[in-house]
Amino acid sequence: MKPIGISIFEIQFKPKRIQNLTPGTIMSRANDPQLKSWIEVKPGSDFPIQNLPFGVFKTAEKTPRAGVAIGEYILDLSAIAQAGLLDGISFNKKVLSQKTLNDFIALGKPVTNAVRERLSDLLDMQNNELQDMPELKKQALVKQSEVQMLLPVHIPNYTDFYSSREHATNVGTMFRDPKNALLPNWLHLPVGYHGRASSIVISGTPIHRPKGQTKADDAVAPSFGPSKSLDFELEIAFVVSKETELGSSVSTAQAEDHIFGLVLFNDWSARDLQKWEYVPLGPFLAKNFGSISSPWIVTLEALEPFKVETPKQESAVLPYLQFEGPKNYDIHLTVDIVTATGASKTVSNSNYKYMYWNMCQQLAHHTVNGCNIQVGDMYASGTISGPTPDSYGSMLEISWQGKNPVAMPDGTERRFILDNDTVVIKGYCEKNGVRIGFGECSGKILPALP
Repeated sequence: MKPIGISIFEIQFKPKRIQNLTPGTIMSRANDPQLKSWIEVKPGSDFPIQNLPFGVFKTAEKTPRAGVAIGEYILDLSAIAQAGLLDGISFNKKVLSQKTLNDFIALGKPVTNAVRERLSDLLDMQNNELQDMPELKKQALVKQSEVQMLLPVHIPNYTDFYSSREHATNVGTMFRDPKNALLPNWLHLPVGYHGRASSIVISGTPIHRPKGQTKADDAVAPSFGPSKSLDFELEIAFVVSKETELGSSVSTAQAEDHIFGLVLFNDWSARDLQKWEYVPLGPFLAKNFGSISSPWIVTLEALEPFKVETPKQESAVLPYLQFEGPKNYDIHLTVDIVTATGASKTVSNSNYKYMYWNMCQQLAHHTVNGCNIQVGDMYASGTISGPTPDSYGSMLEISWQGKNPVAMPDGTERRFILDNDTVVIKGYCEKNGVRIGFGECSGKILPALP
C-alpha cells in the first residue's frame, strides 16, 4: 500500500528530487524556493516554477485547452499529455483539452496535486525529459503574449461576501451612525449574498457603464440614466473543486479540500444605483452588470508558504465557524486607474491578510444550512480594505463618497470611474526570494449604450 499523500505518479516516475519522502510532505517539493526552471523566468515574474497556476487558453490554430504559466510562456497540458508525459498519473487526459477546467479540478486534489508536482519536475532545470524533446518543446511552449486567455471555469454559482471589517466599517460610517458602523450580525457571521454568474467575464473584457434608477436625496421621485458613481471593488475569489449534496455541509476543517485555488476579482459596482435599490433585499442592478476574473487560478498548494493568521475575531463565534491554524494569505494587492490619455496612478495598496472572515469560514457558513456547492462555483471575498486610506479597496472609500477626489497625472480628478478608464488589479505573495503572482485583472469602462 502506498503511503498517504503520495500519488500514483510518484511511485511510477520517482523523479530524483522527490524520493524518500515521508507522508504528507509531497507538496513542499514543488514549493522549494531553491527550484529553478530551464525556462527563463525573469526577476519579478509572477510565474516561477513554484507557482504553475492553471488556466485555459486559445490560439488561432487550435481549440481551447488547459495550460500552466511559467515565466512568459504557457505550457500546453494537452500536448504534454498526448506525448505521454503524464501517463504515470491515472486520469482521463481528455479533460486537459476542454474549454474549461471544471472536469480537471473535479478529479480531486490527489490528481491535480500530482499533475502540478509532475509539471514541476518536468520544468526543473535538473530534468532533461522535456528539454531533450525539441519538437514537443516547440509545440507545447507558447508565449503568453500570443494567446487569448479564456475564463478558466464554467461558473455555475456566484456568491459575494462582505468580509473586510475595515470596508464594512467605512461604509457604515458613511451611510449610518459612525458609532454603530457595523450592523449587529456582522461580527457573528460572514455576510454574503447570492449573485449572478452570467456576467462574470475574463480580464480584458470591456464593460459598458450600467443604466438604472437613481434618486437624489432632495428629489421627489427617482430618475433613470447611466450611473454617475461607478466604482471598482478590489476582491479575491476562490474556486470550488469538490461538489456536495443538497443537505450536507462543509466544515472549516474540510473547506480547503473543496477549494482549488484563487483568482483576482473586480466586482464592478454602481454606487448610486445601489443606494436607491438595496433596501430591503440588497444589491441587484448595481452589481449584476459585470464582474472581472483574472485568467490564472493560483492553487492553494502554491500559496501554502504564505499563510498567515486571521485577524483576532472580537466576538466569540459559533462552533461551526471556529477553526484552527493560519487561514489567511499574505497577498499584496494594488489597484491602478489608467485614463483615456494613458496616465496611470496606483490608488490602492492593500492585502488579503486583512480579511476578518477567512474563506474557510465563508464556505462553512455558505453550506451550514445544507446549500449544495458545485465544481467551478466562484465565491468572492468582498471588498478588501486595510486600516489606512491608501489601502482602501474602492473609490467609495478612497474618495470618501467623492469628497476627496484623487488627482491623476494628466491633470484630471477621479471621484469614481469615468468612461474609458481602465482599472488594473494585480496581486502577489513574496517570501524567501520566491514571488507567487496572479497576473492581471483589468477592465475598461465604455460609455453606456443607448
